[in-house]
Amino acid sequence: MPLQMNRKPFITAAITGAGATQDKSHLVPRSPKEIADAAIDAAKAGAAIVHCHVRDPETGAPCRDLHYYREVTDRIRASEVDVVLNLTAGIGGDLTFGDPETPMDLDAPNTDMAGATERMAHIRACLPEICTLDCGSMNFGDGNYVMTNTTGMLRAMGQQMTELGVKPEIEAFDTGHLWFAKQLVKEGVLENPALVQLCMGVPWGAPNDLNTFMAMVNNVPESWNWSAFSLGRDQMPYVAAAALAGGNVRVGLEDNIYLERGLLATNAQLVEKAASLLSNMGASLIGPEEVRAQLGLVKRTAPAAPA
Repeated sequence: MPLQMNRKPFITAAITGAGATQDKSHLVPRSPKEIADAAIDAAKAGAAIVHCHVRDPETGAPCRDLHYYREVTDRIRASEVDVVLNLTAGIGGDLTFGDPETPMDLDAPNTDMAGATERMAHIRACLPEICTLDCGSMNFGDGNYVMTNTTGMLRAMGQQMTELGVKPEIEAFDTGHLWFAKQLVKEGVLENPALVQLCMGVPWGAPNDLNTFMAMVNNVPESWNWSAFSLGRDQMPYVAAAALAGGNVRVGLEDNIYLERGLLATNAQLVEKAASLLSNMGASLIGPEEVRAQLGLVKRTAPAAPA
């Protein structure tokens, strides 16, 4: 397909993620306040959407603590900065097997498997405008860890997202994930047009060469909205690649901790760098209100916390 550059893209800032980056950079936010402050700074720098995980404030390890999510979203909403809230729903599908001879002797400390309703608890409590749906299972990096999302789990979570009026952001790590996403739309589990994030270069999903990338792009239905990202030093090249291929972009410390070789970054600095790159390509960023109109989002406040 011919390239058709997106001259009005939006930037998503992925603020902290769940990866083991907390000991590699002191700039990776851990506490709810640090995560919210980083999200607000990223929005001021030009991000229209902020994608948030939460971490244990003491260890930096990923967690699903509802109170941390409430604090992050409350702090962002209480600020004077408008931004589209996107919360992960990926936590709770972490399966780490034992060694190759005793695979069912699970690595319990690194396994976190929860039911669909439990995985969605913070989404119901916080009512973000967007939440992620990792649309398949895969070997995620080396070792014995498998990102686990069965078709039954995805149907159950996707249906809950639709009923809540929260827009799923389909996380597609390979072409089969897009295939199943289209099936969910066909079945009416997800609404059309859908929103997709193409996740490139994550071992062992889709490699981030441009042939594979364009195969992913060409498998996204024309009416859908999509973004793309890659990891580490390939983050900024994929800002250009995504916009050139007609999509939107994602940057942030979830995917890359460096501004340049040897120089640690903040989320705001990565957004500023992406915004400058897009501007130099002749693109104009759109803000949260335009994103809401484009994606069919309704800005909401969180429901009251239970007494």
